[in-house]
Amino acid sequence: MPLEPRQLLRAMFDAAVAAAQPALCVPANLPQPSGNLIVIGAGKASAAMAQAVEEHWTGPLKGLVVTRYGYSVPCQRIEIAEAAHPVPDAAGLKAAERIMELARAAGPDDTILCLISGGGSALLPLPLDGISLEDKQAVNRALLASGATITEMNTVRRHLSAIKGGRLAAAAYPARLLTLLISDVPSDNPADIASGPTVGDATTCADALAIIARYGIDLPANVRAVLGRSDAESIKPGDPRLAKAETRIIAAPQMALEAAAEVARGEGLPVHILGDAIEGEARDVGKVMAGIAAQVAGRYQPFAPPCVLLSGGETTVTVRGKGRGGRNVEFLLSLAIALGGRPGVWALAGDTDGVDGLEEIAGAIVTPTTLERARKAGIAPRDALANNDGHGFFGALGDAVVTGPTLTNVNDFRAILIEANEG
Repeated sequence: MPLEPRQLLRAMFDAAVAAAQPALCVPANLPQPSGNLIVIGAGKASAAMAQAVEEHWTGPLKGLVVTRYGYSVPCQRIEIAEAAHPVPDAAGLKAAERIMELARAAGPDDTILCLISGGGSALLPLPLDGISLEDKQAVNRALLASGATITEMNTVRRHLSAIKGGRLAAAAYPARLLTLLISDVPSDNPADIASGPTVGDATTCADALAIIARYGIDLPANVRAVLGRSDAESIKPGDPRLAKAETRIIAAPQMALEAAAEVARGEGLPVHILGDAIEGEARDVGKVMAGIAAQVAGRYQPFAPPCVLLSGGETTVTVRGKGRGGRNVEFLLSLAIALGGRPGVWALAGDTDGVDGLEEIAGAIVTPTTLERARKAGIAPRDALANNDGHGFFGALGDAVVTGPTLTNVNDFRAILIEANEG
């Protein structure tokens, strides 16, 4: 029996998440067993990655990884710490200090396996001298609300950190260092995944200051002073301390989209993947996608319904209202308004880590009746969008998508289902 639209959209999302599970992608990328293995890492998937290492590693093993509160899984030989995300806390600071100690203590005959996934930036808050944790928290909050892209945010973060921007790799030298990455960033740039703690960084303090100026972020005077110091520069590509460091991307957004596409094709639907690295203001991307969907819905050949449009990437939200933000629900609310209740068009958008913005909600679903049901409930869609309250809007309609911790993170997932034309 064919899946109903809601079921199909959720099945595609679940397939995207399942394709990026550490249990599938970690084992084939482990180093050859030889000597001591020291495991370190950070991110929303890092605990599940550590568990996969334990299940497939037969030699000596120890280590520490830090993950988001609620994302821990049982491990016997690798310690799992939990900390706050997206705004860092003292638990993350303590974990980052201990991870740096493990890296520095490794010898030339040791192998360090670094497990990195999205969320690692907030989970490794080790400030440079002259910057407090409170400073890092304030800057992070300002960046999250500014509308800056993930690349821009991570450029700033790298230059305020004593562990990001290749500094963890420098501390590990001369041990062999293998980093396994689950990518949650557009274009899969390793320097942007958790702000690149084990890879060289070509950006500069001047770049960070330019981003701060571009978005009008009010930096504390001591933070601005640090960005003027030479020791705030990150580790650059070609640095000799990176000579024994290797990086592998083991899961990425495109893989997740392909897995979702197979679900739709199994239902007999053509699939068009529009891109895995789409950025921009979430509400603007929603308008563009609505235009594409409307064009497809009105055609018969050759790019015609029924079909599915898939995309990924990481949009941004400039928070101006009093709502809770969330780039996926903001995208969907804008999409729904632009579609105007068009028949036969459904959509789901969600963060593959299960958390959209600051909410323990992955995303939501748009149906052809979304706007009609909202108006009957006395909810004004445009007011909700102006207030950045997509979570409140879809929650009131019962259309939120809640997964709980998914233990992975390959960025945002968007699916638009366009049913067959009638007549």
